[in-house]
Amino acid sequence: MLKAKLGIAPIAWWNDDLEELSDDVSLEECLGQAAEAGYTGMETGRRFPMNMEELGPILDKYGISVCGGWFSGLLLDGDIEAEKDRIREQMDFFIAAKAPCIVYGETARSIQGDRSKPLATKPKLSADEMKTYGRKMTAFAEWCADEGMPIAYHHHMAAAIETEPEIDAFMGATGEAVKLLYDAGHLAMAGGDVIRVINHHHRRISHVHTKDVRMSVIDGLDRTKESFLDAVIKGAFTVPGDGDLDFGRIVHRLASFGYQGWFVVEAEQDPRVSPPLDMARIGHKELLRVMSAAEYEVVTN
Repeated sequence: MLKAKLGIAPIAWWNDDLEELSDDVSLEECLGQAAEAGYTGMETGRRFPMNMEELGPILDKYGISVCGGWFSGLLLDGDIEAEKDRIREQMDFFIAAKAPCIVYGETARSIQGDRSKPLATKPKLSADEMKTYGRKMTAFAEWCADEGMPIAYHHHMAAAIETEPEIDAFMGATGEAVKLLYDAGHLAMAGGDVIRVINHHHRRISHVHTKDVRMSVIDGLDRTKESFLDAVIKGAFTVPGDGDLDFGRIVHRLASFGYQGWFVVEAEQDPRVSPPLDMARIGHKELLRVMSAAEYEVVTN
């Protein structure tokens, strides 16, 4: 039987890109609610101390482990040696935490955190830029893996690698060391086929974000005027079981290719509109249902 673990991201409680979309909760309250909802892992966020001496006892108190965490990469326009220096502290922390991976998000040229930049103005790479970027990402990913902490590349709305064709081109331009973080919600919002991407790239999917979408919100966006953060504020994203994606199909397809690892609920919403504990419970219940149907054993330690 395939084994998998269930984690959640703190973005439901506090948003690192848009601080007004944050509950006034402490790290311990956040971890306590995640544990109460049934999760055994959490990705890191801005209220996490970045060392296990301080964080370890807090995690142990709630039976939670670090199941990933975002790194704002700048390799598209940057230097590999500089990126090694930038990621070093987080890498050492994640190795000590026995995390499965660092989530690499390319923020060079990205407009994901800028409310003044409409979605339609996202960066686009030429074929030559994609080849150069692919070589750099491959070398960087190989180094990270050799150091003991692999990266999982997060395709992301409003960033250079957003759409299904961009994911295909990027995966074609990179080597095996570049693993893919599959995010159903970002893919759906970008107009991609959530099943076809699994079919094409399952060998390199190492981490999964189970972000759901409200298609009525997404379909109503004016991408020539509205930003990624505008979409978040309007409620484009939610947890599995509360949106429009068929996670039964998604999880079953991942299972058919033998995916074993973390399924992480990651849905940025306004906590005043969508209370984080309630949302966490809905997502957990739905994932347990679809994972059971796909014959996963959910591992809790």
